[in-house]
Amino acid sequence: MEVKEILKNVRQIELRTRKLVNEVFSGEYLSVFKGRGMEFAEVREYQPGDDVRSIDWNVTARTGKPFIKRFQEERELTVMLLIDRSGSENFGTKNRKKEQLAAELSALFAFSAIKNNDRVGLIIFTDHVEQYIPPRKGKGHVLRVIREIMYFQPENKRTSLKTGLEFLNKVAKRHSIVFLISDFMDKGYEKALQIANRRHDVVGLVLSDPRENEMTDVGLLSLEDAETGEGLLIDTSDFNVRNAFKDRRNEEMENLKKFLSRNCVDNIFLSTDESYIKPLISFFKKRRLRFR
Repeated sequence: MEVKEILKNVRQIELRTRKLVNEVFSGEYLSVFKGRGMEFAEVREYQPGDDVRSIDWNVTARTGKPFIKRFQEERELTVMLLIDRSGSENFGTKNRKKEQLAAELSALFAFSAIKNNDRVGLIIFTDHVEQYIPPRKGKGHVLRVIREIMYFQPENKRTSLKTGLEFLNKVAKRHSIVFLISDFMDKGYEKALQIANRRHDVVGLVLSDPRENEMTDVGLLSLEDAETGEGLLIDTSDFNVRNAFKDRRNEEMENLKKFLSRNCVDNIFLSTDESYIKPLISFFKKRRLRFR
């Protein structure tokens, strides 16, 4: 694809998501993601009624007059986009593929962040970490992040959430808001996610497609695993086969929801055939009530 076409597509997603940020999500983002701790603002002369515990004894001794330290809430945040680009993300049977949904969500969070003067970083992973962009501020930086997400071509197809999370834990030294965007079709990542959520504020965005949840009767169907390349022939006209597929998928989703809830990991379940606006607004409202 030519550079001109890439820039055009990036501009389109910028316009679409910026409108949502300005009209819907900006206030929600600010109200539910707040800075942690206090940072030093200034010293000023002591006034009657001030808390004596705030006195800066070094400045007081140097000037001969009592001065106090003033602090303000540390508002600046670091937002990390942790995005799964394994083979299963290149799947979609309705309006878009999961990787396209991930790109729009990433743009939405990124523009919400820079509107509030926060820093944005990016980690793209498969079963390896394939791209890392350290957190920075500014529109130009965010457009670069979005461009990478939209047009990145991964070298590998397999998934390792553990690998992505362990890399996050290694490079993110300060507390961050982490948007983990994946279909979570993986195992063995649980401990790494628990550690990441203790250090950071992790929000899991679980992506799916309708055809992953329920099988349609189309007769004999030849399938290929997007990550391993293994082939499988299924008779979808068999009710028992379709029902077993649906039950297994429902069980996987229920187990995932229970695990995330048990470990206090915020989560939003999204589908390629539905709008993400209502689920996100619902998430923001619930989180605001929880941290009020």
